[in-house]
Amino acid sequence: MNFNLTLIMQAVAFGLFIWFCARFVWPPLMRAIETRQKQIADGLAAAEQGKRDLANAEQRDVEMLAAAKARSAEIVAIGEKYKADAIEQAKVDAKAEADRIVAAAKAEIAQEVARAKEQLRDSVADLAVAGASQILKREVDRKVHGQLLDQLKRQL
Repeated sequence: MNFNLTLIMQAVAFGLFIWFCARFVWPPLMRAIETRQKQIADGLAAAEQGKRDLANAEQRDVEMLAAAKARSAEIVAIGEKYKADAIEQAKVDAKAEADRIVAAAKAEIAQEVARAKEQLRDSVADLAVAGASQILKREVDRKVHGQLLDQLKRQL
């Protein structure tokens, strides 16, 4: 009956092995498996959060790029407006300067015309005196006939 005793002893040894495994081996293995499962779940959650953050960051980048493009277009438009205003102001200033130069030139021309007329009057008066002296065959005195010559100048 050694066969029965061997079978019973093997059953008792197997029972002790199961008890020992259930008591000392199984709980640390389960804790390690649960810890690993939690780490994997946390890693997956972090990866999912990273994907969402990346998508949000890309969306913010697109929005910031659109805002920067809009701002740069606004700055360019303001620059164009300032340029147009500066050109218009330069045109107005140039027109005013041209008008001033033309007015000064007209005034100078008027003065030159007046001087030329005065010189012409003096020349005509001298010619008239010379002509009259030759006609009368005597010298006409400018001092004596000054009033008459001045009147002649005014008429010319």
